[in-house]
Amino acid sequence: MYEKSVLNNGIRVVTETMPHLRSVTLGAWVATGSRYEQPNNHGISHFIEHLLFKGTTTRSAKAIAEEVDSVGGQLNAFTGKEYTCYYMKSLDTHLDLAIELISDMLLNARFDPNDIAKEKGVVLEEYNMYEDSPDELVHDLYVQQVWQDHPLGQSILGSRQSIERFNRQMILDYRQSHYTPDNIVIAAAGNLTHAQVLTLAERYFGKMSGAAGGQTALAPRYLPIQSSRTKDTEQAHICLGAPGFKYDADELYSLHILNNLLGGSMSSRLFQSIREDRGLAYSVYSYQSSYKDTGLLTIYAGTRPDNVNEVLDLIWRNMTDLRKNGVSETELHKAKEQLKGNLFLGLESSSSRMSRIGTLEMTVGKYVTLDEVIAKIDRVSAVDIASVASALFQPEMISCYILGPEQDIKFGKFI
Repeated sequence: MYEKSVLNNGIRVVTETMPHLRSVTLGAWVATGSRYEQPNNHGISHFIEHLLFKGTTTRSAKAIAEEVDSVGGQLNAFTGKEYTCYYMKSLDTHLDLAIELISDMLLNARFDPNDIAKEKGVVLEEYNMYEDSPDELVHDLYVQQVWQDHPLGQSILGSRQSIERFNRQMILDYRQSHYTPDNIVIAAAGNLTHAQVLTLAERYFGKMSGAAGGQTALAPRYLPIQSSRTKDTEQAHICLGAPGFKYDADELYSLHILNNLLGGSMSSRLFQSIREDRGLAYSVYSYQSSYKDTGLLTIYAGTRPDNVNEVLDLIWRNMTDLRKNGVSETELHKAKEQLKGNLFLGLESSSSRMSRIGTLEMTVGKYVTLDEVIAKIDRVSAVDIASVASALFQPEMISCYILGPEQDIKFGKFI
């Protein structure tokens, strides 16, 4: 059962009770991420996420780790483009510890200058590791290309220059203007009650004050550009795609199904035609990303440099076929059932349920029941799929970025 309340200071509390479990997962979601940063502090949301694990006024970093380990818990965090989440999973008997510990990290972090200096080194090594992973790096380079000069197009990690520029005052200023009650959601799921979480949230977060410092989120402009970067790698790494839809767009469920048909599974058209039928790639898939005011559909494939043009041609042929010929009722039914199966099978843990209700509150500000989701999936018709494919899969809408050895790339079909 889902419930929602709002504390007097504006913090939202959302819960989902799962009495058949023995676990609970609690997360503190903050409406801050790389899209709300400026060029001078690019990457600071991710950097602060790291620093909150380095100790508080009452706990050292080691004490935090030992306290979580002593109850068999799992404490972690992640930073996205529009929000950051700190969460802990534990037995239901340790819910109090989970929320107290996370509140201590968010409200009482030390931001010690020595820790800041050391963590710069850690994050720079993370940056270097990413640079050495071309199959991951190409996605960031692709997004930077299509959303040029917009924070959504920037890497969550930041750049070497921006990371090295961080100082304690800059961090304190950003935390003060973004880690505010109106920007925070406490989400919890598992063997708990809403009243229980609400009482603990009031105890540990109720005295928090402040207001967000005028976050702006201008929509980015999509640029259909084709380009490449030479890098000494064994494979050429391809990202190709088209615009997508924002979180609450009517067409989003049609795009979910279209993505599933195109490259979202092992039976998808791209996987079958590129990997199974021709053996041109080991990894080939597609995914869609949604944000408050925009979205992106992305296809990835890694292949030998001399196969790039053949892979590009196969990707475009599959996209064109979907645009011109649509899908059969049988294929559509299979894609819907797969999507529904993935949804339900992925929500059998307290952590996945916490993530779902937290994400929904952060993005659309309301709860969407699973029955509503199923109904929206079932309502998608073959005509809807054809309409979305026709709108998105036009040559002039296609962007492509290729990272790998120098090669003669035939981009002509997309121009």
